[in-house]
Amino acid sequence: MADTRVFGQNMFGTQSSRKNPNRYPVWRYVVSLVAVLIAVIFALPNLYPPDPAIQVQTDNAETNGKPFNIGPNFLEQVADYLTDNGIELIGQELLDNGAQFRVTTDADQLRAKTLLEDRLNPFGKDRQFVVALNRAKTTPAWLQKIGGRPMTLGLDLAGGIHFVLQVDMTAAVRDQLESAAEEIQSTLRSSENRIRYLPGTDVVEDRTLTLQFPDLVTRDAAFEVLSNTYGPPNFQLDYYTVGEQPAIQLTITSSYIEELEDVAIEQNLTGLRSRVNELNVSEPLVQRLGQSRIVVELPGVQDSGEAKRILDKFATLEFRLVAKPDDKESDIETFPYEDRQVKLQKKIIVTGENVVNAQPGVDPETSLPQVSITLNSEGGQQLHRITKDNVNEPMGILFIEQKPVVISQVIDGERVETTRIESERRLISVSNIAEPLGYRSRITGIGSQEARELSILLRAGALAAPMYFVEERTVGASLGAENINRGVAAVTIGFVLVLLFMLVYYKVFGFIANIALTLNLIVLIAIMSMLGATLTLPGIAGIVLTVGMAVDANVLIFSRIREELKHSTPAVAIPAGYDRAFRTILDANITTLFVALILLTIGSGPIAGFAITLSIGILTSMFTAIFVSRGVVHLVYGRRKVERLWI
Repeated sequence: MADTRVFGQNMFGTQSSRKNPNRYPVWRYVVSLVAVLIAVIFALPNLYPPDPAIQVQTDNAETNGKPFNIGPNFLEQVADYLTDNGIELIGQELLDNGAQFRVTTDADQLRAKTLLEDRLNPFGKDRQFVVALNRAKTTPAWLQKIGGRPMTLGLDLAGGIHFVLQVDMTAAVRDQLESAAEEIQSTLRSSENRIRYLPGTDVVEDRTLTLQFPDLVTRDAAFEVLSNTYGPPNFQLDYYTVGEQPAIQLTITSSYIEELEDVAIEQNLTGLRSRVNELNVSEPLVQRLGQSRIVVELPGVQDSGEAKRILDKFATLEFRLVAKPDDKESDIETFPYEDRQVKLQKKIIVTGENVVNAQPGVDPETSLPQVSITLNSEGGQQLHRITKDNVNEPMGILFIEQKPVVISQVIDGERVETTRIESERRLISVSNIAEPLGYRSRITGIGSQEARELSILLRAGALAAPMYFVEERTVGASLGAENINRGVAAVTIGFVLVLLFMLVYYKVFGFIANIALTLNLIVLIAIMSMLGATLTLPGIAGIVLTVGMAVDANVLIFSRIREELKHSTPAVAIPAGYDRAFRTILDANITTLFVALILLTIGSGPIAGFAITLSIGILTSMFTAIFVSRGVVHLVYGRRKVERLWI
């Protein structure tokens, strides 16, 4: 009988036993082994969770007029003080810029912070020490040197405060138009143009600025001058009439509003990060959310009142000269001060934007609270130039605070609440200029709490647009720990049940699949740690789902191998099962990956946390289910003749 086989193939179209089809290239074993070793190393830091700790740094502390440096004696004294107050320490160490004290619980951490704040920064004295909540690393030094670090826990696991703030772009646009009105006034009145519009007719409304002129000739001349500076793409200029009075209307364009919005968000992000730093929080999150919102997360913070007092105050200062008798009424503003009315010039000397440092303290002459401020180069030169020519003349300091006001009204039978930002301006200081001022100055006549908060606001910098809170959520430390325990329990129970099912149902192949599943979990944790991803409760749900998806890939492969065994030998059925299941696995995982990426793109917060974990899990499950498990199967069955498969 003639042999029906041709060289290299049998009657089923697969390779013959002359070249064992159940062999695996050596380079794939090497790649798998290297990937697994790297994953194990970078997943190890998660076995060393950080300790709750208190970090102490010197700000402007002095001893006998000399800068104070934190040393061993300070470390010992603070440790004894905390121990005497019933706080258990598990370690303390000197850092390059201070000292760190490790405690056992989050409750002890908060209590220790309060004790040290009262002890190191007593009421009525300058703030000399920074006492911050921290998470002390416990990862071995050799792991830290190669970049190993544990995953960061999200707010729902670590506990803390979550804020969402809405940026009021209406106020930002109005401020821009008012600023443009002042620039336009200077441009038209310059010696080169000598064009005047009617006083008091520069009206800002919605997105427009309207200027009225005495006649058409003056309006046309002004239109020509302004077109060169205030035309598109920022403003749209149009001829206009108010009653019978000729006018020009400047309308801010949509493209310029978008540009202002981006600038305002970025500047507000910078200002908020500076304010958050004043709260001494370890690993805070301040980021943009959508088009006009900012999310702030403060892990470990439980006092939302203190946080809101700092974040909710949007204020700045203006230094102005007190008006002189020959000043025009249009250039003057009147403010109440103590028991009288004080007239200030509208022209601003310097603002809070020029402040680079501000510290609360006590006036040595009156023993009353004060704020010592330091200006930048531009502000110092401007203040010196103005005060040099106005010695013995009075100067006022105007405090401007933006406050959200909630307006409730009934529309079509339903109560609707809207938030409007109102500006509150008050005169906090009026004093004579005794001598020319420079880069350093001080503000007196305010309370202790106001001095502290004002110094924080000035150090943090000005905001480009006012904001107000639209969402607030507090997660207790105990609830965060409970979420961790429940999340770990969910992953563990699901993982163990899957392992048992695979082992019972698929025998030896189930054992190999369990190896791949375990490695999948390790690789997933390692990648998230290397990327610095934040683990949240939805992220844990993504891990559980990833385990299920990895099992699904193995089930498809093993089912295909069973089908191949009906008409092929084991040596042929194994590679055929993997090859023919690959397309189905790829299609299923790619569609799920697309969904995860869409969630990551349009989602935020919990949704983004889930999407990140799911996206990484899809890739790792494909690698371990197809690449690693196939290598193990070939290692077991590839070098011997197999008559029967336990599958």
